[in-house]
Amino acid sequence: MKEYPPEKIRNVTIIGHGSTGKTSLAEAMLFASGATTRLGRVEDGTTVSDWDPDEQKRGFSVNLSVVPSEWNGHKLNVVDAPGYADFMGEVKCALRAADLALIVVCGASGVQVGTEFAWQFADELSLPRAVFINRMDRENADFNGTLEQLRSNWGQKCVPLQIPIGSQQELKGVVDLLTMKAYVGDKGEQQEVPPELADEANAQREKLIEAAAETDDALIEKYLGGEELTQEELTNGIRAGIRSGSIVPVLTGSATKMFGVHALLGAISEMFPSPLDLPVKTNGDAIKADASAPLIALVFKTAADPYVGRLTYFRVLSGAFKADSQAWNANRQAAERIGPVYHMSGKTQQQVSQVTVGDIGAVAKLTETQTGDTLCAKEKPVTLPSISFPEPAFSAAITPKTKADLDKMGSALHRIVEEDPSLHLERSPDTGETILSGLGDSHVEVALEKIRHKFSVDLEMTMPRVPYRETVHGTATAEYTHKKQTGGHGQFARVEVSVEPLPRGTGHEFENKTVGGAVPKQYVSSVEKGVLEAMQEGVLARYPMIDMKVMLVDGKEHPVDSSDIAFKIATVQAVKQGAQDAHPVLLEPIMNMKITVPEANMGEIISDLNGKRARVQGMTPTGSMTTVEAQAPMAEVQHYSADIRSMTQGRGHFMMSFSHYEEVPAHAAQKVIEAAEQKREAAKA
Repeated sequence: MKEYPPEKIRNVTIIGHGSTGKTSLAEAMLFASGATTRLGRVEDGTTVSDWDPDEQKRGFSVNLSVVPSEWNGHKLNVVDAPGYADFMGEVKCALRAADLALIVVCGASGVQVGTEFAWQFADELSLPRAVFINRMDRENADFNGTLEQLRSNWGQKCVPLQIPIGSQQELKGVVDLLTMKAYVGDKGEQQEVPPELADEANAQREKLIEAAAETDDALIEKYLGGEELTQEELTNGIRAGIRSGSIVPVLTGSATKMFGVHALLGAISEMFPSPLDLPVKTNGDAIKADASAPLIALVFKTAADPYVGRLTYFRVLSGAFKADSQAWNANRQAAERIGPVYHMSGKTQQQVSQVTVGDIGAVAKLTETQTGDTLCAKEKPVTLPSISFPEPAFSAAITPKTKADLDKMGSALHRIVEEDPSLHLERSPDTGETILSGLGDSHVEVALEKIRHKFSVDLEMTMPRVPYRETVHGTATAEYTHKKQTGGHGQFARVEVSVEPLPRGTGHEFENKTVGGAVPKQYVSSVEKGVLEAMQEGVLARYPMIDMKVMLVDGKEHPVDSSDIAFKIATVQAVKQGAQDAHPVLLEPIMNMKITVPEANMGEIISDLNGKRARVQGMTPTGSMTTVEAQAPMAEVQHYSADIRSMTQGRGHFMMSFSHYEEVPAHAAQKVIEAAEQKREAAKA
């Protein structure tokens, strides 16, 4: 594929709800433009963009994919992004490579939750957008009904650029309202507008002309004066409206039947913004797509390839990204050696000498660079705004299947988190487990499957253990004498301690209250070590003890047989006995929750929270959504990502963070204690 100047490049990201035909549309565009010689099918696993084994197995996209084509003297870089909520991190990355978001909507299902999120993400970046109403050949497909839904949600700026010829089984093609020509069949053959559609086409064209005229004072004056706008004026007006966001063109067709695809390609090349139209702002300055300026490139995706290593996808905003050169990573303050650079088409790499301004490319084996970093010229460093990722909503404990997997687990997990920054990896200080967190259970499952087939490491996921704690309600005094005689020197130490509760969140305290040298000074540190050791394993379910004060009140030594180890052992036993007598209780972690849901789902959400022993602390309405602030026990909300998705059909989202520890109610505590006992018995067997 030849080099194109920025004014001839179109960077379009396809987003929307899952299973609306986004990948099929990208495939149809490739086929219609001649970039491929056969039309791939998602069902057969033969599409260019869904090349990953996980995508072919599941039948939907889990990674973004760049699939360029050429049309009418333009290069169209189409970025196909996933639609399922668990993979929204990829959508955020894909949109940073785009100059326009093409939102795909199913003509039968209409506006869905994924449509709303797609629009919201494009809003966050102030990105121009267009809508393609797909699957107009499906049963119950309704173009006008879907158009009304779009307008109900986002206003009259949603203006048809095309209308379908027929629908469902009778779909034959589309009418382009700009040229007033019909494009019929899978080859988009140009014909006259069918007579039965003439009135509707003229009415919709009038709305399009009005929207285009409103983008320019001279055009609106001419329009209101009753003069006819020329084709060029109309095209320029629509292009300006798309660029400013005052027009959201609505196109239509059927990707699998190739209806409307040729007309879509024409609209992209003629009216969608180029990299020259949308300068990127950073630190108040606008970065223009200037080929003669120093290099500025944004890294929007990192892929871990088992053969070539790390593959870094970038969008060039200024200058040129040249092979066999050097670039400066402004985020990491590190120089990167640039080897061969590539144009990507799905998994296919085409080596090129450089990637020009406005274009998208990839480079292998960068050592420091991560997703969201800026690569630039060292003499003129620039740091672009990084990519904001959604907060994880689901966590799993990761364990290896074999010893060989254990040895490779750490590096494999770190590589997959580099590839997908919406995954978080940590080691729990409370339970010692390796925790992988993502946007949902499918997100984490797919990450483990990628690790399996990319790095040959077999890992399993389980629900993380709840880090319960133990403490005491009352005070008690206990003493223990450790005595052991084995011939020669024996062991002897007597320790008396007092235990009492501390305020929640204090931790633990130790105090030496002995007088008269009952316990010699050299052994007091051993007593304190014994206290710390005893608090590592409680007396109810063997969880660590917290918020407890231990005082050494008395003791006795033997001039020959006493030792550090003897006093430590005696202390451990005395503290455990004291805790047992001081009314021990089980504590559980309480989480702060911020839950945002549609107003219509509020009743079910509150009822569900009440069933989870949660306390609602406040509600804040914002438009059609309401944010609920609550506190709930961790044990009750570990599956909350699935629960909220089910209750709100995916429209709700939440954030969760640790707040404090609270006493577990007696009935729930007994179940935890019994489960811990059963686990210990099973471990012995």
